[in-house]
Amino acid sequence: MSPNLADRFADYALDINYDDLTESAVHETKRRLIDALGCALGAWDADSPTAAERVAKLSRSDQGSRSLYGSMTSPDMAAFVNGILFRYLDFNDTYLSKEPAHPSDNLAATLAAAEVAGSSGRELIAATVVAYEIQCRLADAWSIRAEGWDHVCYGAFSTVLGAGKLLGLTKEQLVHAQGISGNAHMAMRQTRAGELSMWKGAAFANASRNGVLSTLLAREGMTGPAPIFEGEMGFFAEVSHGAFDIPDLGGKGGADYMLPKTYIKYWPAEYHSQSAIDAALQLRAVIGDVSQIESIKVETFDAAVEIIADPEKWRPKTRETADHSLPYCIGVALADGEVGLPQFAPERFTDETLLALVARIDVAADAELNKQYPESIPNRITVKLKDGSEHQREVAYPRGHAGNPMDDSEVEEKFRKMADRWLDRPTQDGILERLWALDEQSSLSPILSEFAKAN
Repeated sequence: MSPNLADRFADYALDINYDDLTESAVHETKRRLIDALGCALGAWDADSPTAAERVAKLSRSDQGSRSLYGSMTSPDMAAFVNGILFRYLDFNDTYLSKEPAHPSDNLAATLAAAEVAGSSGRELIAATVVAYEIQCRLADAWSIRAEGWDHVCYGAFSTVLGAGKLLGLTKEQLVHAQGISGNAHMAMRQTRAGELSMWKGAAFANASRNGVLSTLLAREGMTGPAPIFEGEMGFFAEVSHGAFDIPDLGGKGGADYMLPKTYIKYWPAEYHSQSAIDAALQLRAVIGDVSQIESIKVETFDAAVEIIADPEKWRPKTRETADHSLPYCIGVALADGEVGLPQFAPERFTDETLLALVARIDVAADAELNKQYPESIPNRITVKLKDGSEHQREVAYPRGHAGNPMDDSEVEEKFRKMADRWLDRPTQDGILERLWALDEQSSLSPILSEFAKAN
């Protein structure tokens, strides 16, 4: 094992540059940014990001970074506000492994750092690839949720390495920044247990806020606890309760970059439910009248049962619980024949007729399906009707998965659906044109400033 993982990460972050990237990594970075910014517009008037924006306005800065709402604030608070906007709908990208992740959460940190540093589009792309690489490789290495920690803990490191690369930190400073951020931001798994709160969509945004702050402090000479992974009371001892290595990192030794292996979401719900939603919508086309349903059997894999099928998920009381509920997502797909933003409005997830349908859903792990995860996310749904007939559908690769990817036109369409309430088509066209040509942009500010027109 490497004697110091933080050193390795720092070397990697400093060593990877735009010219090292594959064509796929560059193009997919553009797609993830378009997707995340579309998700932000979809959450524009939501409660938690607007609350964060009000707090951000208490910290004004002429030399800081801007929130997408347009206010110039400290870089860490810009990352916090934008991070909540990206994550609020649970519609941004996903990576599934020993630990799940939403790697585009890192964009809040890299965008904030890029603006204050005056970085180019190429520099942003390279830093974003680094942040994705670190978070996804950590997710591959070890699951920490069984130990009671939330997956956003890995963001304490990925955000620092992406932001620190843009802010020009030395290797020594990057190691200190990882120590500060890792020691100061370990989030408990209670964030995603039982009935979920607004903090579910803010937890990684807070990792981004802390990561950017830690990076700025290290740049100004602040030192951090070390070694943050291997120390006697470091990450391995206190969080993972076991040591792990990261044998390969993208671009080095022939390893592929991780960013193109992540998945863009087709429906605004927790990723383990995506294939179940797909299967339920197929069944809806066959069944038609859901009042004729007697029972619904869902066979799935362990992670889906653990994360989105605990008891509170059958009667969600918050939007955050509804979009993290396997039975609710299946029930509303069968009832409405679609799963979009209206399906997660309070008046829908509290509808007693719909909840009566959800109550007829039984969820259980299946040993064979479990073997297929996380390479695929298989869900099998069997619907029994009152006349005794049964209908079954199984989906392993929902639209948007790396095994069934959305094309560029679908990514644009998703962006426009969420932007239409807030931005006119010419403004949308201008943003998309610049984002598709991100590697030709000398500054990010002209793109980011366009979002203030939504206010």
